[in-house]
Amino acid sequence: MIHNADKPPSETQLDLREVVFVIQSQRNSFHVQQAEKLRKDLLLQAQALQESPPVILLLHTLTDNEGDWSILPLLPYLSSQFGKNSSWIMFLEEDTRVKLHKLHEVLKKFNCRQEWFLGKPLHDEESTIIHHYAFSENPAAFEYPDFSAGWALSISLVNSLTSKIEEEPLKSDFTIDLKHEVALYIWEDGKGPRLTGVPELCTLPEHKPRAQYCATTVSSHSPVCGQPVKSDNIFVAVKTCKKFHSDRVPVVKKTWAKQASLLEYYSDYADPTIPTINLGVPNTERGHCGKTFAILRRYLSSHVPKTDWLLIVDDDTLISLPRLQALLSCYDSSEPVCLGERYGYGLGQGGYSYITGGGGMVFSREAVVQLLASGCKCYTNDAPDDMVLGMCLNALRVPVTHSPLFHQARPEDYAKEFLAHQTPISFHKHWNIDPIAVFNKWLLNDKHTEALQKSTKEEL
Repeated sequence: MIHNADKPPSETQLDLREVVFVIQSQRNSFHVQQAEKLRKDLLLQAQALQESPPVILLLHTLTDNEGDWSILPLLPYLSSQFGKNSSWIMFLEEDTRVKLHKLHEVLKKFNCRQEWFLGKPLHDEESTIIHHYAFSENPAAFEYPDFSAGWALSISLVNSLTSKIEEEPLKSDFTIDLKHEVALYIWEDGKGPRLTGVPELCTLPEHKPRAQYCATTVSSHSPVCGQPVKSDNIFVAVKTCKKFHSDRVPVVKKTWAKQASLLEYYSDYADPTIPTINLGVPNTERGHCGKTFAILRRYLSSHVPKTDWLLIVDDDTLISLPRLQALLSCYDSSEPVCLGERYGYGLGQGGYSYITGGGGMVFSREAVVQLLASGCKCYTNDAPDDMVLGMCLNALRVPVTHSPLFHQARPEDYAKEFLAHQTPISFHKHWNIDPIAVFNKWLLNDKHTEALQKSTKEEL
């Protein structure tokens, strides 16, 4: 494929003012701070290059639409504001670091009047539930961008996608893995462009020698903001039921439960040998909303010690509590914080976001207080608890805060390259794996966590 059919690359002119940066920011105060830091850094670099500054937008401030984080509903806005005078929309995560002069050189190689979708390619090793088993015959055939490296759409592509969205409204269904879903929508069964891999878009840490060739890097495998939250300031609630007492609960006990100071098992049956607590809510095959709301009420009662943080997990969730303690140092527990892996429902048409339960749902005490005070409740005991909580939070205008370190599925359900630059906090499901081996390989309190805690002390 020849770049720039119209002109040789050397002749392409691109002014930095023609690049619109969209930082994929979130409403939580820590994330606003991170996005602002990145914005300031880009402006300082533009100043040092003696260039006019590019447009830099914080995604969470653009419109009132809750679905903006899913990008596609935002494209008509970007097209109307920048479709005539800009050349590129460049999306960055808060942890993406940019060498502006190198990125400028990269974008100049492509003709923005053509439809380009640029990024660092990921692909599935095997067909996976989080991508609805797409491309099951050859999972490696379809590439999608690693958002951590930054990704770009030519303005020509933004304008044509906008026409498509305006002609045919976005489907009102689930948003599960955004980067894959955006790539699928753009590709449109072969009618639209595929992702073009750009080697200068990297997910290496910025200090690595090879990163000198990169236009983008990643600042941190896991944020560190101060002393890790103490383990006795996190109350852990494990949801189980009688039929899993003998196989799932022993895995929790052999792996991460020993990292917890305060933990209770909630079941439909009180078994003193574990021990489990019967909350008086009958077990349901799915949903578990009644059980989760009973846990929220118990958390605020005198039955459990008072803590700033509540973690609710399934009995087949594997989690690293020391890594969670380090991450929570970034958040203010006096704010209503709801943290985990964010999914969306019906985001193309209003809809709402929610924390998916299997990866673990983390709540500040203030969030639980506001949730219960709102009178929000389950419409049935077997309603999906995570989605009902999402609807409640949406009505309260309390943001759902996403961390890519929580995972609703197993390690093999994610691209290897994606996990390579993460320090994961959780995985979910015991299906076709040895959960103890997965915990030991991916989540054990390891050298990385020790290094995290050491660097925290050095910063302090």
